[in-house]
Amino acid sequence: MEIKITEQQYNALLKRREVTFEVEHAQTKGTPSRLEMRSRLAELLKTSPEVVYIKRVETKSGTMIAVGEANAYDGVDQAKLIEPAYIIARNTPKEKKEAAEKTEEMRVAPEKLEKTAEKEK
Repeated sequence: MEIKITEQQYNALLKRREVTFEVEHAQTKGTPSRLEMRSRLAELLKTSPEVVYIKRVETKSGTMIAVGEANAYDGVDQAKLIEPAYIIARNTPKEKKEAAEKTEEMRVAPEKLEKTAEKEK
């Protein structure tokens, strides 16, 4: 997998770098995962993968080249303020998603228990 940054500009208002890139994935025989592209982009941008969010990746039909857009923020807090929740969810590893879902269930579960207890009375 070889990534080439085709366009890059800094958005001072949102404190992020907006990047357009191309991924040549003839070696992998398929479009690489977002997490792989995210870590490789972070290396190229000389930043940590936690602040890089891939917005869109689209493989050109009939080729082994994918074109995408990503944002690299100055900090994790800035990214959480601006990026939509579905983009953040797409860019988190599976293990972290499962852990977040379990904590969410544990937080919601007491409310469900109270409702079921009231129905039984």
